[in-house]
Amino acid sequence: MKERALIVDDDPELLLILKRYLENRGFEAVLAADGEKALAAAAASKPDIIITDVDMPNMDGFTLCRRIKESRTLGETPLIIMSGKKISDGDMVSGYSFGADDYVTKPFSYPLLLAKIKAVVRRAAARVKKAPVIRKGALELNLEGRTAKINGKLLKLTSKEFDLLTALVSNPGRVLSLTGLLEAVWGYNTADYNNPHTVEVHISNLRKKTGTFAKRITAVPGHGYKFE
Repeated sequence: MKERALIVDDDPELLLILKRYLENRGFEAVLAADGEKALAAAAASKPDIIITDVDMPNMDGFTLCRRIKESRTLGETPLIIMSGKKISDGDMVSGYSFGADDYVTKPFSYPLLLAKIKAVVRRAAARVKKAPVIRKGALELNLEGRTAKINGKLLKLTSKEFDLLTALVSNPGRVLSLTGLLEAVWGYNTADYNNPHTVEVHISNLRKKTGTFAKRITAVPGHGYKFE
């Protein structure tokens, strides 16, 4: 079965180019000219991924991203934001804060966009295949509800903190490298971005939020981190 991509942009020429490009590479493509039309199209077509521009009439891409991620039926649909105007670090941070899985600036390389689409779809499929609940001692991770509890007490984790904790707990005793975590949790291409401080900051925050349980998250100098 072909994977279905919903492409959202108010530029009809770009829509048709992306449609042809993705269909020639094994995808089905559904098109929408703005966020409002995209919400209706997503509900009807149940896409495997949404790729949306930011600057559009009626409903912009940031609002669409937030509405998708808040939806009970569409909330797990991966979404990539693309923009030629909203390209500052602050703009990208806003996109990620709304739940975007990746952010691409225009003009972009079509092969690069395709690689990002495949990577995001692959990660989303892997999440679905995982057991819905992981229990490790006092810790309980609900992968469907994306909640974490220790001794029944809910932890207030960010999305990336939850994903990072899940990656570690799902691989007990295995050292996960910093570059591996950047790719698996953040989806970065480490040839372009390879700053270990990103992982270190989130590990530090996790340790603060998990209390004594944090002792089970250990650093392996020169390699990465593992869950004991």
